[in-house]
Amino acid sequence: MKYFSFIFVLLITLALGYFASVPIGPAPPMGPLMDPNHGFWQNMYSEDEIAEDEIAIPGLQGTVSVTYDENLIPHIFAQNEEDLYRVQGYVTAQHRLWQMEFQTMAAAGRISEIVGPVALELDRMTRRKGLAYGAELGLAYLKEKDPETLKLVEAYAEGVNAYIDQISSAQLPVEYKILNYRPEKWSGYKSLLLLKYMSDMLVGDRDLEYSNLRKILGEELLNKLFPEFPVDNDPVIEADKVWDFEPIQVSKPDSLNFPNDELVIDPLPQPEEGTGSNNWAVSGKKTKNGYPILANDPHLSLNLPSLWYSMQLSTPGHLVKGATLPGALGVISGFNENIAWGVTNATKDARDWYKITFKDETRGSYKYGESWRDSEFRIEEIQIKGQESYIDTVVYTHYGPVVYDKTFKSERQDINFALKWTVHEGSNEQKTFLMMNKAKNHADYNAALDNYTAPAQNFVFASKSGDIAMRIQGKFAVKWKEQGKFFMDGSDPRMEWKEYIPNAHNPSTLNPERGFVSSANQHPVDPSYPYYVFDNSYEHYRNRRLNNRLREMENITVDDMKALQFDDYYLHAAEALPVMINLLGSYLPNDESAKKYMQELKSWDFYADPNQKGPTLFSSWWSKTYSEIWKEWAEFGVPVVRPSNYQTVKLLKEEPASQIFDWGNSASVETASDHVKKGFELMVEEMKKWEEDEGDYAWANFKRTKIQHLVPQFNSFSVENVYTGGGSGILNATGSRHGASWRMVVELGPEIQAFGIYPGGQSGNPGSKFYANFISKWANGEYLNFNLRKPDDSDASLFITTFVSKP
Repeated sequence: MKYFSFIFVLLITLALGYFASVPIGPAPPMGPLMDPNHGFWQNMYSEDEIAEDEIAIPGLQGTVSVTYDENLIPHIFAQNEEDLYRVQGYVTAQHRLWQMEFQTMAAAGRISEIVGPVALELDRMTRRKGLAYGAELGLAYLKEKDPETLKLVEAYAEGVNAYIDQISSAQLPVEYKILNYRPEKWSGYKSLLLLKYMSDMLVGDRDLEYSNLRKILGEELLNKLFPEFPVDNDPVIEADKVWDFEPIQVSKPDSLNFPNDELVIDPLPQPEEGTGSNNWAVSGKKTKNGYPILANDPHLSLNLPSLWYSMQLSTPGHLVKGATLPGALGVISGFNENIAWGVTNATKDARDWYKITFKDETRGSYKYGESWRDSEFRIEEIQIKGQESYIDTVVYTHYGPVVYDKTFKSERQDINFALKWTVHEGSNEQKTFLMMNKAKNHADYNAALDNYTAPAQNFVFASKSGDIAMRIQGKFAVKWKEQGKFFMDGSDPRMEWKEYIPNAHNPSTLNPERGFVSSANQHPVDPSYPYYVFDNSYEHYRNRRLNNRLREMENITVDDMKALQFDDYYLHAAEALPVMINLLGSYLPNDESAKKYMQELKSWDFYADPNQKGPTLFSSWWSKTYSEIWKEWAEFGVPVVRPSNYQTVKLLKEEPASQIFDWGNSASVETASDHVKKGFELMVEEMKKWEEDEGDYAWANFKRTKIQHLVPQFNSFSVENVYTGGGSGILNATGSRHGASWRMVVELGPEIQAFGIYPGGQSGNPGSKFYANFISKWANGEYLNFNLRKPDDSDASLFITTFVSKP
């Protein structure tokens, strides 16, 4: 009976593999899959049941000890860095091999090899964006400029391969068995590819949509609906920051012509609106114990296996602990004996599009100024499981790959659009984290960040010496106003990026007078910053809630910071709901349910806790109202982006009779009140139906947070209906499929106190008790003790494995 539930859900998964309406590829051979000696039965274990006292792997220079705590978190103690990262690779592969390979195959555009033609278009787009090309350039960069980092990256790969070489068919992760393939050898290239994959996950651009809106609305209305600085701008770097450098001067060239076509291609996928990340640090003058406290909670897709894998990495020179990315070296968000750091996405436009004019149909050359430049061609062979390979030819210009052309997404338009992206320029993000893991002070932190290019991140910092800091780091082009906001003409050299903002000019702050630093994906700076800064996706609610609370708080404790990470206050609702109720006036449908819903809304305290009904009603009412306001935009017939929630509330409050609310294709004149009333009626309909079909409409039941397996069809390996609060635009930004992928709080006193949690478990094996065992704690806002271990600490050890050199 011990594994009955696992067997049950696995059999359901196998049935899905055969009968799902969206197939994931050819069904696996049932004989090997059901074989009691090699099939899925062999995955019904927890790691402590198969622990080994000693493991021999090639290449070790000394003995390495790995102590696992009660949560299967490994603490690696090595005598040198090569051994450290070699064993990190082995141990990570032991628990996350399938995830590591699946994510890098996705980044390389190779999912069709696993699941068949259903993934072909996804793979084509991934290849055309040039992620693999970027990783190749990164590897070449290491070979030429940083052989020391390359040596450590290769040591990690050797550790992964040592595990792959030892793994038997019976030990293969169950996903390999279901999908019927085997792991291939790891390489340093794959580790770099993983970091490019993170860039792709976190970067966005709206050049396509803004170009369309510029043509449809005109510049005046566009700027009104999409202001580059919000009225309530509370930026990452404090607004009173004095910039102490002489900026590079740039001005917009005269007589520039942006391409004026209406563009009907499908835009690239964008990061989901309303999700994001938080990080902050408070100085000792604001804390109860007088020590800095740092907090970080990046919000990403909620997946199983988890995006993160917790580890401690130790040599005689340093101890570092935190969240690692399976496949990458070192700790990404964490702390050591001297400092702590964390990251949030900087949401700064670093990806631009250029319209290419080819000389002829061969696309062998393209116009640039008064001359023609030669194109390069990259042949992409996409292997497809069960079919012949698909051959795609991607044209490369000096800007980057021509992602959209006559062979891709061109059914409705003759297009040739090239992508300019810092991912394609060769960089060494891996070195940033290797250096940060060993950093001792603010100078070391800055030196580490000087190696970092993409994706742009807000790096928060705190140290035992008392410093707190924030730096927005990436490789950013020096741009004239509106450069990169719209599609640009690739034949005009004046549209070209000319140079980059020096690292020393990137926005940063050290020990500001207010006693804290923070970021929540909002605008990085105020208008006094001397370089052009633009992005469509800046956050407008979490940042203000966070900063307001940090300004108010004194005698702060670690528990206060945990509570702030789990804060459910719905600022958007607090600002929008009174405006909507006012616009509703005395109107109320003659319906008892409508009266009940309104009473619940009026008595709501604006906290999106899981048992509250107010957030459900507001979420539905706002969604319906917002859709009604901007519904006519769907008739434009081309991709556009709609105004933000923040800007829409501002219009409802300040200009309720504006022509913006009037639909041009109706006989009557609509005002904001009309849309709010219609939205309320639609909310009442939705909620009455919900009560009939589902019953309780408390927020957690309505939101239905799901921690989903990386293969969506493997639903049996997911965890559904997680009972937790929060939501988009809330500090606890836990929606249905996105949320805090990692929470960490560190107090930097003489003895560092650290706490962490993520929604999953250390194991990638659905049959293990360590697969999802953190989820209930995470959902309740609880944490694990994350303090550093010393080599001689043996308390609460699950088991210890010693690694020795294999002859």
